[in-house]
Amino acid sequence: MPHRFRQLVRRKDFKGPTAGQCGEYAQANLVVIPSAFAEDFLRFCIRNPKACPLLGVGERGRWNIPSLGDDLDLRTDVPGYNVYRDGVLTEQPENIVALWDDDLVAFAIGCSFSFEQMLTHEKIELRHVTEGVNVPMFRTNIPNEPAGPFGGQLVVSMRPMSGAHAIRAIQVTSRFPSVHGAPIHLGNPKAIGIADLSRPDYGDAVTLREDEIPVFWACGVTPQSAIESARLPFAIAHRPGHMLVTDIPNASLAVL
Repeated sequence: MPHRFRQLVRRKDFKGPTAGQCGEYAQANLVVIPSAFAEDFLRFCIRNPKACPLLGVGERGRWNIPSLGDDLDLRTDVPGYNVYRDGVLTEQPENIVALWDDDLVAFAIGCSFSFEQMLTHEKIELRHVTEGVNVPMFRTNIPNEPAGPFGGQLVVSMRPMSGAHAIRAIQVTSRFPSVHGAPIHLGNPKAIGIADLSRPDYGDAVTLREDEIPVFWACGVTPQSAIESARLPFAIAHRPGHMLVTDIPNASLAVL
């Protein structure tokens, strides 16, 4: 199934957010940077494991990470890309074939879409899936632990839930630290620097009902905040919500 889905993406027959796609398999955030910054970025991931749990790191100049999928091509198999120059988002191409060179290093970072299948099995509604939109993501006032030029603020994804579902979601996602694990915050968004849930920094707003609370997970868009603060001369990332679907079964990522 992931192979067929990546073929659709490669042909640009699928261009949207990937929540709910190939639900039994892990999805990944993508960061591609010049090799001169790769060691610092690796340390950044190690120091910020909630936001940046590594699923794989590519060899310099290689546009595949075999442990994620034999046929995988990082240049074409993501539904949308962000290109940063001097820390500024300048382009959103459909593929990055023309931008790839032999000095680039790719990082695949775990994604919260991966644990959504388990939440669905628990009959916990995923509002962004129900409403057919991209998951809402917000910049917080929580600073990342810096490494070299990388810093910035933590980015979170938000899912509305009843209190009972939030408790169960904590129990379920705690077993999956490699795809962000348990939430980092529940309830009052202002406590983490979010002024208005109806205006996400990335993705789309979703309905929050009177009997629900917002539940926030560390998000793999955080590296893009770090890229902006570092003002790298050049960097590539996935478009938020548009992930790389891997061949890694979600079940294999669970810990006891």
